[in-house]
Amino acid sequence: MTDPLPLAGMRVIELSSYIASPLGGMTLAQLGADVIRIDPLGGAADRNRWPLAPNGASLYWAGLNKGKRSVAVDLRSEEGRSLISDLVASSGPDGGIMLTNAWPRPGLTYEDLRRKRPDVIHLLLNGRRDGTTAVDYLANAVVGFPMVTGPAELAEPVNHVMPAWDVAAGLYIAVGLLAAERRRSRTGLGQRLEIALEDVAVATAGNLGYLREAELSTHPRQREGNQVYGDFGKTFATSDGVHVMILTLTPRHWQDLIRILDFADAVPALEKALSADLGDGDQRYEHRDVINGFVTPWFAARTFAEVEAALTGSSLLWSRYNTFSELVSSDAYARNPMLARIEQVETGGYLAPGAPLLLDGTQIAPELAPTIGQHTDEVLAELLDLGAEQIRDLRDRSIVA
Repeated sequence: MTDPLPLAGMRVIELSSYIASPLGGMTLAQLGADVIRIDPLGGAADRNRWPLAPNGASLYWAGLNKGKRSVAVDLRSEEGRSLISDLVASSGPDGGIMLTNAWPRPGLTYEDLRRKRPDVIHLLLNGRRDGTTAVDYLANAVVGFPMVTGPAELAEPVNHVMPAWDVAAGLYIAVGLLAAERRRSRTGLGQRLEIALEDVAVATAGNLGYLREAELSTHPRQREGNQVYGDFGKTFATSDGVHVMILTLTPRHWQDLIRILDFADAVPALEKALSADLGDGDQRYEHRDVINGFVTPWFAARTFAEVEAALTGSSLLWSRYNTFSELVSSDAYARNPMLARIEQVETGGYLAPGAPLLLDGTQIAPELAPTIGQHTDEVLAELLDLGAEQIRDLRDRSIVA
């Protein structure tokens, strides 16, 4: 892009690990912010988290830290923490922002940083609102989603493999920091922000209406496998073993489905027998088992190629289920403009995603993730005006690396 990215000039000091806070920082970095990740010497606890490249390097870490700079500091020493607080306090009018999910360390709390820079913005991610630890799996267990996930016949909870609350929290983090920075630009005031992973999960369940539904219902919501809740939608298998998800959300979707199935002549009699209007989503859901009885054989009698030919061009919502391997080997994946090949030092070359946002129709390209401590000398010289001998002394004494 020829124009600067929208967050150019914004600087964030990130002291974090795992998913939510690194994702929040990366989201800002992809939009142009200078995000400086602070790691302990040798890397944080997430440094070698799976999935891994064949050489043992973390693909996870590289994926969540693209476009950042890295400084490695001895967080256990007062001198090391003082360097971090100096980095937060520096950076001019667009700096003074700290993002962390680390338990507040002496010298790095909001109150400590505010003494060095009164307009500091400090965001702390907790597991729970009371400050105790929780991760995505624990937040998910509390809020109830695992009890309605999975096949109907199961009695035990089923955890989703996608860390939804970490991802949602990471995006809330980015929005929260932007909101605080905008407030500061108007008022000159800094701000302390806190967000709890468990609160993100509870808020989302509440926003979707699931919690109020539980309050009002005399029958707890049950798990239904891949059946869509509140309309007709389900997974169906083709004769050659491919699984396809279809969904009707509108009368037009329903009309296209019964046309494709050559079922239009039978629908009036079925509706009469059921005393139902199947053009209505609520009633399609109520009579889903009856509809499944007609749809299942249609898919089972056809190959995926035949199903694809019949569904393509219709308004019906549908998609084939892919494995990760099938996705990355597909032509659609290789042609996706969001993806570009990068040569990551530790993990090798691969297609990596840039930001999903388009700016004036332009795709933001992915950038490399740093190696641990890669920018230590550069950042200390640039932001703290330390000379080569001072930096060498810090390295010799293992304050930085």
